[in-house]
Amino acid sequence: MTTIQVFDLQAVQKIRKGAVAAALLALVGLTMVSQSASGLDSPLHEGVEAVGLAAIVFAIVGRAWCSLYIGGRKKAEIVSRGPYSISRNPLYIFSFFGAFGVGAQSGSLTLAVLFTLASLAVFYLTVRREEAWLALTFGSDYAAYRARTPRFMPNFALWRDQAELSVRPSFFLTTIRDGLVFLLAIPLFEAIDLAQAEGWLRVLARLP
Repeated sequence: MTTIQVFDLQAVQKIRKGAVAAALLALVGLTMVSQSASGLDSPLHEGVEAVGLAAIVFAIVGRAWCSLYIGGRKKAEIVSRGPYSISRNPLYIFSFFGAFGVGAQSGSLTLAVLFTLASLAVFYLTVRREEAWLALTFGSDYAAYRARTPRFMPNFALWRDQAELSVRPSFFLTTIRDGLVFLLAIPLFEAIDLAQAEGWLRVLARLP
């Protein structure tokens, strides 16, 4: 029974990564044929990019913070301290900020919101499957945690922490590495901007 449960959780995580990759590719394709309505050199375009960069940095730091608590423990216990005391999925929340930041590198708020909505859809479906696995694996302990802790929106009044953490460096470094992938959006969208400015890519739509 345990082997099947572990396999199921790993399969869900693989599906999630594949769905995220597919959504990103589709949205990048949209970005290649669209442009921010304000223009590539406008203050608004640059401002949206700057806000997006801040969101990406926030996401990387936040995801790393969450990994200090959850790294290597997700399949072994219910983690309910630190960020996991106020939300059941804080790592995913920070990923939403990262998705917004990636989309914002296009200079368009519309695309930033579309990237965020795509990540919300993918992670919502993933979370529902993970919750089923956690309920099956941890029973009443998870039911109690689920009853008192919001799925996404943090409730800061529930904050609880612990004096010491046992940190697993490999998981922490893996989370940092995965988060740094968000930064690849900067050269990617700069290259798209350049290709559009040079006329190599045809702009079919202008988005706010």
